[in-house]
Amino acid sequence: MAAHRCGLALAFILLFFVLVHRGSCDVLEKSDDNREEKQSASDASRELNTDANITGDDPNERQWQSTDVEMHKPVDATDSESSASPKVKDQFQEELVIRPLHSGDIYASFQFSTLWDTDFLQDGEKVSHYRLFPKSLGQVLSKFSVRELHISFTQGYWRTMQWGQPFIPSPPGAELWVWFHDTVTDVDGNWKELTNVLSGIFCASLNFIDSTNTVQPSASFKPLGLGNATDHRFLRYATLPREIVCTENLTPWKKLLPCGSKAGLAVLMKSEKLFHSSFHSQAVHIRPVCQDGQCTSTAWELRQTLNVVFDLYTSGQGKKEWSLFKMFSRTLTEACPLASSSKVYVDITDNPEGEQFELSPATPVLSQAVVLGDRRTYSVYDLTKAETFGQLRSLNLLLRWKGESGEMLRPLLHAERYVAGFGLQTGEIHTVIYNNHPFRAFPILLLDSIPWYLRLYVHTLTVTSKSRDNKPSYIHYQPSKDRQRPHLLEMLIQLPPHSVTEVTVQFERALLKWTEYPPDPNHGFYVGSSVISALVPSMVAMNTNFTQEQPLFSTFFPVKEESNYFIRVYTEPLLVNLPTPDFSMPYNVICLTCTVVAVGYGSFYNLLTRTFQVDEPGLPLAKRLANLIRRIRGVPLLT
Repeated sequence: MAAHRCGLALAFILLFFVLVHRGSCDVLEKSDDNREEKQSASDASRELNTDANITGDDPNERQWQSTDVEMHKPVDATDSESSASPKVKDQFQEELVIRPLHSGDIYASFQFSTLWDTDFLQDGEKVSHYRLFPKSLGQVLSKFSVRELHISFTQGYWRTMQWGQPFIPSPPGAELWVWFHDTVTDVDGNWKELTNVLSGIFCASLNFIDSTNTVQPSASFKPLGLGNATDHRFLRYATLPREIVCTENLTPWKKLLPCGSKAGLAVLMKSEKLFHSSFHSQAVHIRPVCQDGQCTSTAWELRQTLNVVFDLYTSGQGKKEWSLFKMFSRTLTEACPLASSSKVYVDITDNPEGEQFELSPATPVLSQAVVLGDRRTYSVYDLTKAETFGQLRSLNLLLRWKGESGEMLRPLLHAERYVAGFGLQTGEIHTVIYNNHPFRAFPILLLDSIPWYLRLYVHTLTVTSKSRDNKPSYIHYQPSKDRQRPHLLEMLIQLPPHSVTEVTVQFERALLKWTEYPPDPNHGFYVGSSVISALVPSMVAMNTNFTQEQPLFSTFFPVKEESNYFIRVYTEPLLVNLPTPDFSMPYNVICLTCTVVAVGYGSFYNLLTRTFQVDEPGLPLAKRLANLIRRIRGVPLLT
């Protein structure tokens, strides 16, 4: 027995030493793994620092070179050491344009541009490594064979007559238009999946885009990048005019930036300030572009824009004075380290001698650019230079007004839209287009997408200019199908000089099924904005060479001629009331029916299930008192 106990003790001791030895080996392996991870991280950081070389004679002026994107290509083992794998470059630029408006408001436009030097659609290369270009969008381009993608989220309506023309226009709500590659066989299937994916990326309601609000424009939305595609079968356009833009849409938009909202101009994007404004619009534009004049090399351009208009009177400022801190509650302290260019532009065209306002801190760097057919002058603040921030290492632009601003020139092209008529059966849509040029006539392309439940009477379509009929030179109309597709109307109209052109068409309201009404049917149904595209005569010669160094806000729409520039105008969305049933009647019927059932069935059920018993009459009160006394005395009780 004792020998058996000694054997068990020896076995336990050996097992203990084996476990201790194995644990020490595991600890050593983990420490080796951690050491390898740290070494690989240090190598990666050293490689990143090597890629981001700093050039220039001035040590304070940091010109960051573009980073690299690696591509999967087979490399022979013999040539792996002698020849390096081909590398391509990314480039990131950021700009902020501030323009004081004649109405006393402040227009701020953020422009972020990321160039991705790759073309996986033609080469068939699979990109597996991303640095500046967001991976989520790169996978979307590759999976769905997207040639161009343009998406915008807008809260508010741009008041053209008070603010002039924006750099990049957008309609209220959400807008999405996509050009697919000509190798796509099922465009509608790719479009449906793409809207669902983008809905998840931007936290928006794009999954509500379906065939009932999607159209295929034939002439209005041409590609803005490379190629002159004319087959509109690969184009899809849709709007959600009721889409509400909030912080949940801004947060994923900022995460697409290389520096996020931690450095550079994006630090000014504070949600409570941006959404406490008269107008707010954020957009993402992806297109292929040329990198040189001969277009020997191409790249993908990701253009992220954010436009906001601050009303300093309603925001509690009380004065026509503004600063970066008053508008954004923050100041600029540094540029994005990954940006090759980071600049702030302040429009001083209307203040050549400083008689209207004073801008501080002053800068000797001025720049001129032709924007929307007009030559504008800007004060430029380069954030890549240390002297821009001064001794406090902070840049807070301040503008103090000295006098009243002059009158604003009327925009050459302006449009309005409204619904006329009475009752809930028929109505009429009026689109009013203004050509304010004194002596030049120019054509415009009008696009209208009307929901199927507004049944258009195309024979009532009229176009009048100066009280005379104006026959369109081109009309493309696609009738709607109930619950399948909307109306599509495109017209090419010549606008006489200094004229007002009115387009009217009558419609009939359809009666929907009771399950097709929204939760608030009495609020009305939204109809998307009309889209007007035109080549407007320019006051100065436009620059058609985009290979030169130009600001981002002046190089979005391609310019083919020096005498004209392209412009796109959106009208107001419409709010139309439809015949609405009394949805309170089912509630009343349900309440009345439940009451009748409860009372009737309850009484009938009680009669069927209750048992009845006959109670014998009790003794009178006098006898009960007598029996109580007799019980105390021990005398027999009375009956």
